[in-house]
This record gives sequence, C-alpha cells and structure tokens, in this order.
Amino acid sequence: MFQKQIIMRKVMYSLIPIFILSVYLYGLKALELIAVSFLFGIGTESIFLKKKNKKVSEAVLVTCALYAMSMSPGTPLWIAAIGITFGVSMGKMAYGGFGRNIFNPAITGRLFIYIAFPNMTNKWLIPGNFGMTDGIAGATPLEILRNEGIPKFTDLLLGTRPGSMGESSGILIIAAALYLLYTKTASWRSMGSTLVGYFLVQTLLFSFDLGANPLYGVFSGSLLFISVFMVTDPVSSPKKNGSLIAYGLLIGVSVALIRTFSLFPEGTSFAILLGNTFAPLMDEIIGKARVGEVKS
Repeated sequence: MFQKQIIMRKVMYSLIPIFILSVYLYGLKALELIAVSFLFGIGTESIFLKKKNKKVSEAVLVTCALYAMSMSPGTPLWIAAIGITFGVSMGKMAYGGFGRNIFNPAITGRLFIYIAFPNMTNKWLIPGNFGMTDGIAGATPLEILRNEGIPKFTDLLLGTRPGSMGESSGILIIAAALYLLYTKTASWRSMGSTLVGYFLVQTLLFSFDLGANPLYGVFSGSLLFISVFMVTDPVSSPKKNGSLIAYGLLIGVSVALIRTFSLFPEGTSFAILLGNTFAPLMDEIIGKARVGEVKS
C-alpha cells in the first residue's frame, strides 16, 4: 500500500511516545484529530497518485503525524481536515510529490489554518487524565513569558501544560532527537544550529530587557519540536553541510525576532517557511565552494 521509506519509518518510531502522551493529555480529542489528519492526508495524496498508478509514500505518514501533533486540541475536526488537505496538495503534490516539494507540507497546512481561522485553531484545553478534565486552559507558557511571567519548568519538561498536542514534553522530544541522531536519520547540523541561533539572539534580546528568558523560550511553544522534526526534513532543507548550519541559524534567529517583535506569540512556522524559501539558494552559494559534500 505504501512506498517503503526507511528514514520516514524511523521518524514515525520516534513519534510513538509523543503520540501516547497526547492521548493521555487529551484523550478522545487527540484520537479524533490524529484520525482526521491521517485520513485526509493519505486520501489527498492517493488521489493525486491514482492516475500515475503509484503507491502513497510513507513520507505522508510523517506529514500527517507532525501536522496532528502541531494541532491545538480544541481545533474543530473540519478545520483540521482542511489544513492537512491543503498542506499535502499545495505544499507537496502541486510540486510533483515526494522529493520535489519546496516547502514542508505539515507546516504549510498548519500555517494555512492558523492564518485562515485564527480564533478557532488556538483553543487550549486543560491537559491530563485522558482529556477528562473539561474546561479551557489559561495562558500557554509562551503567553506567560510574553507577560513577563515564568512557567513551571517541570511542566515544560513533562508536557503537563497547555499547548499543541505533541509539542509540550521536552523530555520526550529530546529522547526522540537522540534516537534520530543515533540512527543518522536527522542532521545534527540543522537541529543544533536552530537552537543555537535562537538561544544566542534571545539571550542578547533578554539582556536588553526585550524578550523572554532564552532557556524557558527553548522549552516553551514549539521551538524544540520543530528543531527536531521539521527543520531536519530532508526534502525541504538544504543538502550541503555548510548550508544546513546557515539554514538552522536563519530559522532560530527568525523565531527569536518574530516572538519578540511581532504580534504573533509563536514564530516557528513562519521561520521554517522562510528557511525553506532560501534553502536552494544556500546550497547554490555554499555548495559551489564545497562540491561533493554529503549531508549526514
């Protein structure tokens, strides 16, 4: 049924603990959003490939998984369906399918509904107890930081705080990063440079009382999640080692600047699409000086 892709399968393995946590935190709501994301994501790609008589790629499973984990647990199912359909069709298949897309399709879909339905995609729920605790959660850690407060660091590590379904547990995301690096599935260059770029600029801003505490900023919002799973996407990121570092730095710096100076409390999606835009140019410029370099 699916075109076998070992790298994508390893990414799915790394996401299993995060999936389990999301179900514990939000119960049926998480399961419904996951099901809708996979159903419409796989369905959209299969429609595009039907005339070509090709199998659906396992990469679409990763797209659906990352998209689902980036969802606010209170997002209406029909909006989630629109987002993943747009992401797969316009962010991937419109360019010719796997390996040809310029932009990360999961981020493309997430950002589309974030802009199109801003009041319906940021419904944060109280996490825990398999979603049995009813009610709308208070401020997310990023909103707390913006208001010069300090979120509980244990909540940031364990994931027991309001936010997107799979982006809340620092411990599980770090564990996934170690697995992906150990199996050489992801590049440490883009992953590390994203965090370094953010941390350096955010530290500078914080020293002038212009931004949030950089350490809390790394574990708040989706920065850690996108650094491990989105920035390291082998298709939409550069291919040269040097350009991978420049690519990560661009994204990390952009996140710090967007979070500090824009109206948006989070800037990761915008930063990734900005990085995707310049990825081919980075390979062109840096690649000329280092011909034959292979990404690891």
